[in-house]
Amino acid sequence: MTGCEYSALLDQNSGKAHEILFNEYYNYVRAVVFNRLRSIAGNEDIEECISDVFADVFFYFSKPTDNDLKGYIGTVAKRISIDWYKKLMRSSGRNVSIDDDDFTELSSGEDIVSDSEHSELRRILMNCIKTLGEPDSSIIIQKFYYNMDSVRIGKTLDMKPSAVRMRCKRAAEKLRMILESYGIKEDLV
Repeated sequence: MTGCEYSALLDQNSGKAHEILFNEYYNYVRAVVFNRLRSIAGNEDIEECISDVFADVFFYFSKPTDNDLKGYIGTVAKRISIDWYKKLMRSSGRNVSIDDDDFTELSSGEDIVSDSEHSELRRILMNCIKTLGEPDSSIIIQKFYYNMDSVRIGKTLDMKPSAVRMRCKRAAEKLRMILESYGIKEDLV
């Protein structure tokens, strides 16, 4: 969902807009918050922090905009989870600053935010490939996911290799245009 889509839906039905936004970005926000608070917070604190993130987004993000909605939500989630981390550290009596060099040693080394973004990108890519229809979607998947050549793909789909190459070229162009409509540029895929 883009910022413009959210704003348009917000004008029609704010409750529905909030519900859709929450359902679409809950896992992403949870990944950001959990990554920041897992060493000090319990599930209840993490859920409260997530609620604060969405409350902040619902309250302040009400104007039509072309801005990247996911980027905005990610920034809000990071900011609020840092505030929660500081608050929880003060109340626990432990004294570690997020800016300290030692803070990075507390993390597990996993990049949950990046993994979540890549997972979302893969999901969008597969949905876009499915919209190509058959046999184009099968050709694209076999060519780029399974690294098969046009001869093997042609045998699988009962097509000539030259026809497979032509369909693959056209399907790739069509896929590129579909991905651009989602705001995904070629260099990101």
